[in-house]
Amino acid sequence: MNTDTDLLWSPSRSTAESSNVAAFMRWLSTTRGLSFSGYTELWRWSTTDVPAFWSAVWEFYGLDAVSSYDEVLADPSMPGASWFPGARLNFAEQCFAHATDERPALITVAEGGAPAETSWQQLRSQVATVAASLRDMGVGPGDRVAGYLPNTAHAVIALLASAAVGAVWTVCSPDFGTPSVLARLQQAQPSVLVAADGYCYGGKEFDRRPELAEIMDGLPTVRHLIAVDYLYASSTTSAWSQRTEVAQHTWSLLLRNQAELSFADVPSDHPLWILWSSGTTGVPKGIVQGHGGIVVELLKALGLGADLRSEDRYFFHTSTSWMVWNFMVGGLLHGATIILYDGSPTYPDVNGVWKVAEQTRATMVGMGAAYLVAAEKADAHPAAEIDLSALRSILQTGSALPGSTWRWVYDRLTPDVWLQSICGGTDICSALAGGSPVLPVRLGRIQCPALGVALAAWDFSGQPLVGEQGELVVTAPLPSMPLHFVNDPENQRYLASYFDVYPGIWRHGDWVTVEPDLSVVVAGRSDSTLNRMGVRMGSADIYAVVEQLPQIADSVVIGAELPDGQYFMPLFVVLAEGTTLDDTLRNSIAVSIKGELSPRHVPDVIVPITAVPRTLTGKKLEVPVKRIMQGARAADVSAEGAITHPEMLSWFEDFATRLPAGR
Repeated sequence: MNTDTDLLWSPSRSTAESSNVAAFMRWLSTTRGLSFSGYTELWRWSTTDVPAFWSAVWEFYGLDAVSSYDEVLADPSMPGASWFPGARLNFAEQCFAHATDERPALITVAEGGAPAETSWQQLRSQVATVAASLRDMGVGPGDRVAGYLPNTAHAVIALLASAAVGAVWTVCSPDFGTPSVLARLQQAQPSVLVAADGYCYGGKEFDRRPELAEIMDGLPTVRHLIAVDYLYASSTTSAWSQRTEVAQHTWSLLLRNQAELSFADVPSDHPLWILWSSGTTGVPKGIVQGHGGIVVELLKALGLGADLRSEDRYFFHTSTSWMVWNFMVGGLLHGATIILYDGSPTYPDVNGVWKVAEQTRATMVGMGAAYLVAAEKADAHPAAEIDLSALRSILQTGSALPGSTWRWVYDRLTPDVWLQSICGGTDICSALAGGSPVLPVRLGRIQCPALGVALAAWDFSGQPLVGEQGELVVTAPLPSMPLHFVNDPENQRYLASYFDVYPGIWRHGDWVTVEPDLSVVVAGRSDSTLNRMGVRMGSADIYAVVEQLPQIADSVVIGAELPDGQYFMPLFVVLAEGTTLDDTLRNSIAVSIKGELSPRHVPDVIVPITAVPRTLTGKKLEVPVKRIMQGARAADVSAEGAITHPEMLSWFEDFATRLPAGR
């Protein structure tokens, strides 16, 4: 139930009226005679008259001047919806549609370094040069170009150049282990690899040329290596690969050439890029998304949802392997300046992200929930030492945010900031639920389903729920849903990933509550739901209680159904420095869970651990740990190089083998 104490932020009248979504509603009234009393009515229309809504987005953002189409949605079935047949447009071309001399296109920052600006003209020139080089290498529409790159301008240029020639782009961050990189790129079968010599993190430089040689040995389809001399200036690439049949090129030398930028004329559903699932529960899934779907989705999501504008400076702390990197690059579609930071969020201290924001005068800053939680745990007070006067909005994603951390944002950053908690994923490269500048922000709640997203919570029989937890489903197609998965000709993996529970209905895999006011509460992954004696609860609910205790630095909880019919629910905790897990603390944890949540969800055991393993994008490895507790081997539940603290999986395996029969 909403109360005044839950209210953290409300838009002023001027904020609401000057927003992009308000302008969209005025445009709908003028051009289509449609009138809406507010966001709720607009959302309901956007999800019930799907073709009308998406045609409006297409026209509102000027795509009707780029291309016509035969119809908006030729086939609404999922999977396999057919969007904008007959349309032809190129993602890279649309990224330059709002180029200007008034603002930079990119601002790049390395750890401890000064911001470096790249103008729109410089970006265009460099993309033209790399695109021409790719064409000289024989790359054309449908060929695959891969990156092994940190979050720098090189990655943006390589993506745009690949898209410009109609090639399919994919990238792995160089902090991934070699097996994890190969698990992805071997599936992609690239003909060109654009690779950096290393990256920066935590005040250190990491030379990845030895790993690159191993990667090249594992990618027999690569015929050209473009060596990005990022950390170590050199004109020779001999140390990068010993494969004599591979033509090797140096990035800095390539850029000395000049070329005119041209764009491949591709249909709307031409593949743009391959994004990858985390790979923590099996072989990573290669998710293929198209030019048209991504263009129209990111125009809508960033423009009508996040309220991004051309004058914004948009900074997301991310690596190139997280989908929010692509979500950030999509800012170029709006003419915004995007900020690229290669480094640790906590360098030189816990306020590292905010110091980059101050340096670059960022107006919109995004990060994973784990960073905000860590800052709260460290009792950080960024506003006391950092100028954040340019900041108007924070985007938070990756996992649910504890209630105390919501309050920390408003107490320790700025009371006037608009905190957008967003839920979506790699699967659509966008948000399913997120923020709106015309709605209030309330503690623990995502403001609303995104426009065009027919989001609901369903029970196991497929009935919608309001005010109760259920499976997050999407009942109508979205333009950026996958065209297909890599190496999945019969769509078997695609169907199993989203359509195995409710045929023809997208099941996202999150456990959510949709409130009567359309606000959304995410309780964690539905495949890691805690089900004690028929009472279901998300793991995020446990974390919100346990991790507010000052003695607990981190935690992971799982509920495992065992072969003998029993249910085992252990809680593993990382203790704050100087803390011991004694009976007093165990009792304090149990009492907190019992009092704030449910007596049924008091853990069977509470066990200290040294670290919580996570994906490289910050998500706790609940499902792999659950599988280990159910008897799986550590080596079978996660791909090497895809997680932090991989040694902990062996620890969990040993823990599981030492448990007594019957637990």
